[in-house]
Amino acid sequence: MKLVLPAPATILDLGVRNQLSILMEENGYKVINTNGEDLDDIYTSVKYKDIDAVTAFEIFEHLIAPYNILKEIKCNKLITTIPLKLWFAGAYKSNTDMWDRHYHEFEDWQFDWLLEKSGWDIKKTKKWTSPINKIGIRPILRKFTPRYYAVYAEKKLK
Repeated sequence: MKLVLPAPATILDLGVRNQLSILMEENGYKVINTNGEDLDDIYTSVKYKDIDAVTAFEIFEHLIAPYNILKEIKCNKLITTIPLKLWFAGAYKSNTDMWDRHYHEFEDWQFDWLLEKSGWDIKKTKKWTSPINKIGIRPILRKFTPRYYAVYAEKKLK
């Protein structure tokens, strides 16, 4: 993040406060988090004008219609990550937490298309594999198949 947005900077982080929010603050960023509202329906949190960037770490795969909130963001910088769709594993669904489900399992080109269609110009991307060290066929495949995708994008504001 420091490469595209050096501290100090004010960040709107989509999602409730978490360990990553704390880590960003420890590295000199001021972090404002959303409050757990349904980002498919409520866009008021992304209409701040006094922020330097919006971050969304593994948020968009949980939304039914991420296009809408991406279009509504009133900031010109976005730093986001998503888990990539894996050919050997299905969509994730928690049976105990309704928010802990993936409505989308994106391939990189699908997520790029979503960003571009909602007004974002992709500047940098990066993929990496899962850091989990377990035994089994899927964990072995995850060591060689990129699982995570990060994007830095910018938007021209009207």
